[in-house]
Amino acid sequence: FHSPMYFLLSHLATVDMAYACNTVPQMLVNLLNPAKPISFAGCMTQTYLFLTFALTECLLLLMMSYDRYVAICHPLRYSVIMSWSVCISLVVTSWACGSLLALAQMVLVLRLPFCGPHEINHFFCELLSVLKLACADTWLNQIIIFVACTFIVEGPLCLVLVSYTRILVAILRIQSGDGRRKAFSTCSSHLCVVGLFFGSAIVTYMAPKSRHPEEQQKILFLFYSFFNPMLNPIIYSLRN
Repeated sequence: FHSPMYFLLSHLATVDMAYACNTVPQMLVNLLNPAKPISFAGCMTQTYLFLTFALTECLLLLMMSYDRYVAICHPLRYSVIMSWSVCISLVVTSWACGSLLALAQMVLVLRLPFCGPHEINHFFCELLSVLKLACADTWLNQIIIFVACTFIVEGPLCLVLVSYTRILVAILRIQSGDGRRKAFSTCSSHLCVVGLFFGSAIVTYMAPKSRHPEEQQKILFLFYSFFNPMLNPIIYSLRN
């Protein structure tokens, strides 16, 4: 368990637990007592933390795909390339970029006036639902969200696909059937998690909103923010 893969996996588990701790308690409070409000500061904090964890998880999944690429395509140099200093740098970069990008989004949100109604039609303080309460034009926020999704969601997804294309080519060159099965089993759990995370993120933030009614969007967000973190440890535990 003292390997780069499990080191990265421990941080993915930390992000998943943080997801649940950030959204589920307040969601349960709203379900049990709908009349109890959340403060403006609490709502903004929840939005910031949600964005931080989402962006960090996106980057961590990219780092994990790079780890699998090095392990399968350059096995003899794996311990040199994925040294502890490199692993720590990758994790620190993921958390720092996630936090800074989320902070940039929140700066744009906090400049907007909110004059009512002060009621969010969602399970928690999600960014797009918060923007609907603003009294000013939010076109700049919408553009920044789309651009951020393009670079932070589609960019890492493309890099993940490139790395797994290289991995597939390397696996097909393996002569023995046992070697191929072992290589595929090494990547199968990560591929499942990547598909769930990036698929739901793209549908949630980048699909045309006219195709997804508001109630359906809430279900998508619930899957993205609650079921994904719950399924990740199950997927990796079954694989182990």
